[in-house]
Amino acid sequence: MAKDKKSPAKKSSTTTKVTRITASDDTSSAVEKEKKVAKTKAAPTPAAATDGKEKRRSPQRATADYFKGAWYELRQVRWPNRRATWGMTLALLVFTAFFVVVILLLDALFKYVFQLILG
Repeated sequence: MAKDKKSPAKKSSTTTKVTRITASDDTSSAVEKEKKVAKTKAAPTPAAATDGKEKRRSPQRATADYFKGAWYELRQVRWPNRRATWGMTLALLVFTAFFVVVILLLDALFKYVFQLILG
């Protein structure tokens, strides 16, 4: 009878193909890819090459660049509408009131405990 129990299991099993993946240190293909990418990129122009020297910018130019970048970032911000703003404001006020009450209750509790200890 033990053979009968095993035989249905063999009939119901299906053959599955198992693909084994092995890790290999194939650095040659990575180097070739880097060479292809380097060939497709244009060589830097002599004016852009700085020979290790950094370009110095005037403080006025740096300030102007800062504000241009800040303005660019502000234009990308998705500002909330009036309803969302009021909802967030109400949530802030509710959480603030809740924590004020919690801190006042803890303060009263500690005051009571210290009064019991000190007499």
